[in-house]
Amino acid sequence: MLITDDHPVMRDGLRMVIEEEPDLEVVGEASDGQEAIQQFRRLLPDLLLIDLQMPEVDGLQAITTIRGEFPDATIVVLTTYPGDARVVRAFTLGATSYILKTARRDEILKAIRGALAGRHTVAPEVAQEIASHTGKERLTEREIGVLHLVAKGRSNRDIADALFITEDTVKARMKSIMGKLGADDRTHAVMIAIRRGFMDAPK
Repeated sequence: MLITDDHPVMRDGLRMVIEEEPDLEVVGEASDGQEAIQQFRRLLPDLLLIDLQMPEVDGLQAITTIRGEFPDATIVVLTTYPGDARVVRAFTLGATSYILKTARRDEILKAIRGALAGRHTVAPEVAQEIASHTGKERLTEREIGVLHLVAKGRSNRDIADALFITEDTVKARMKSIMGKLGADDRTHAVMIAIRRGFMDAPK
């Protein structure tokens, strides 16, 4: 399998755990999404174990590209981010399983073997997060675009100018966003959106 994580210590730890198993083998490592894409093309591993939050090309972008080129690729997400929107996005793009870095060693190995056998695994905490938001209306891409600018401290006028829309449209989208997220104000809406995985924290 191919391990992708931007933290060398995490990659080393995973390699040690996996290579102790007689039926599993690590054929390569990558430190970001772009390297994962290149290594996948070169190595054609049976499974890609990948984090989501990485510099430059993130895990979701890598999954999109890899599944576009290799529709049968088996991909297990191993990350610290349980947000329901991020999880749904990962599965929509083609992830096979979604587990958290807080999982025990045996849980990670079970998820890997399950994915290789064609089974899907979702961490209990992740499943609970998804269930708690089931039935709730999701943010649209246009609403997320507004939130990204709100997170940067932009005013309604600035947001309107940047997106080529009117201030009234910005206000309407913010009203919709706050209603969907149950937010008290703009800052609260950004915090909830980040926690649920609709967007990453501003850098």
